[in-house]
Amino acid sequence: MFDIFMILKTKVSHYDNSWYSPNRGRIIQILWYFVNVVLFINPLNPISSLKVCLLRFFGAKIGIGVRINPSVNIKYPWKLEVGDYSWIGEKVWIDNLTMVTIGSNCCVSQGAMLLTGNHNYKKSTFDLIVKNIHIEEGSWVGAKATVCPGVTCKSHSILAVGSVATSDLEPYTIYQGNPAKAIRKRVITS
Repeated sequence: MFDIFMILKTKVSHYDNSWYSPNRGRIIQILWYFVNVVLFINPLNPISSLKVCLLRFFGAKIGIGVRINPSVNIKYPWKLEVGDYSWIGEKVWIDNLTMVTIGSNCCVSQGAMLLTGNHNYKKSTFDLIVKNIHIEEGSWVGAKATVCPGVTCKSHSILAVGSVATSDLEPYTIYQGNPAKAIRKRVITS
């Protein structure tokens, strides 16, 4: 299994992601870049309702009652859906090269990362790989936790602080560690 590392040499100079398209024109991408830097990543803008309006303007599907805190970084708003009454905490990084869907009543806590892209280490060309992320209703991604490409955090799952989800999280289950493992079932009371 480890022989591939002794034979394969990564050649980043041969990297080619020309197949990838963010599905918007270059002018829209550049405009979003500046809006993101000035009004989202910038911690001096605490106005969540303005951010919600801007995300909708750029094509995101955002529900009602959504809270977006300061210093949130979103790659492409047109590849983002957020359900009603969900929270996005400070310094969250949504690297959505492809769709990220966050259901209703979810919490993505401060410093969390939702990463839809990765690279194929098995190829010397280091090819780009993109896969959707789904955070289902009532789920909670803890502070500084990471959700990797292709992962679904099923209904009311919890990814604990600093944990890394490399595979799907089962509903009503708490996960912890790197890679995240189930540690107990979640009990919900009203």
